[in-house]
Amino acid sequence: MLFRPTTEADLERVVDVIVDEPVGWIDADRYRAELRQGMYRPEWTWIAEDDGRVVARALWWGQSDSDHPVALDCLHVDPELADRADVATGLLTAGLRAFASQGAPRPPLYNLTLPVGWRDEPAAAAAVEWRGRAAARAGLTRDVERLRLEWTPDSGLPPARGKLTFAPASDEEFLRLFRHIAVGSLDDETRRNLEAKGAEATARGEMDFYLGCPGRREWWRLAYAPGGQVVGLALPSATPYARNVGYLGVVPEFRGHGYVDDLLAEITRIHADTGAELITATTDTGNAPMAAAFDRAGYRITEIRMIYSAPAA
Repeated sequence: MLFRPTTEADLERVVDVIVDEPVGWIDADRYRAELRQGMYRPEWTWIAEDDGRVVARALWWGQSDSDHPVALDCLHVDPELADRADVATGLLTAGLRAFASQGAPRPPLYNLTLPVGWRDEPAAAAAVEWRGRAAARAGLTRDVERLRLEWTPDSGLPPARGKLTFAPASDEEFLRLFRHIAVGSLDDETRRNLEAKGAEATARGEMDFYLGCPGRREWWRLAYAPGGQVVGLALPSATPYARNVGYLGVVPEFRGHGYVDDLLAEITRIHADTGAELITATTDTGNAPMAAAFDRAGYRITEIRMIYSAPAA
């Protein structure tokens, strides 16, 4: 079995792969389109060959200006092979080692997209099982389940309760709030970053990430209580594909008062007022208060993602 990155000569064999399992995958049209934009690249696309036949592929994705891939979008192994997890492990391990040798600061995570209620579908559960085993064997031993949600205008704007006022602020103020809000967060990634890097580096990483997103900096708002105290922050953002909720959080001393609803309503309103027909969002299944807030605001769950990642260094 040969594991290797592709070249331009492999393009047709790569796009000929069809995934017939109930998991998210990348079809030929999307791969070609994002290949032209530099979000997929031959050197980030890996295949397993057996006697010259492509029996597995792994498609890593990054932003068009990324030096290294950000996430694995699609992992497929021929169902005729006896141990799909074994082949997938070899392919993932080879790719991750190559990225590390090229200077990638950490292994790209693996996004596995699933239908809502996937545990009740035997084919979906089986597809997750072998992919999860392969990810863990390749070193992506941390997993978290995330909901993907959407708001569209037919849901109506969530009610503005008028409890908070919102205003722009400096980068320094936002950075201070990122630090403060990280304490006690239920978000899995934030908690892991706090454990590994501490509050300052975690806050700076969040700030830099959202500054680098396609959303506009002028959308960002701090939230104030009637007495003038800073309650939290609301960051409308965007992905390469849609407007996005981005980041919102309440400082520890003001949690438990329902302010999350006000923050989410403000983000939704900012996007809607500028013509957004679709707003996407994500949250961990373990963050029950945030999931409930999305439900109250008219966001519906459209898919689930299992995210596999390496432990924090």
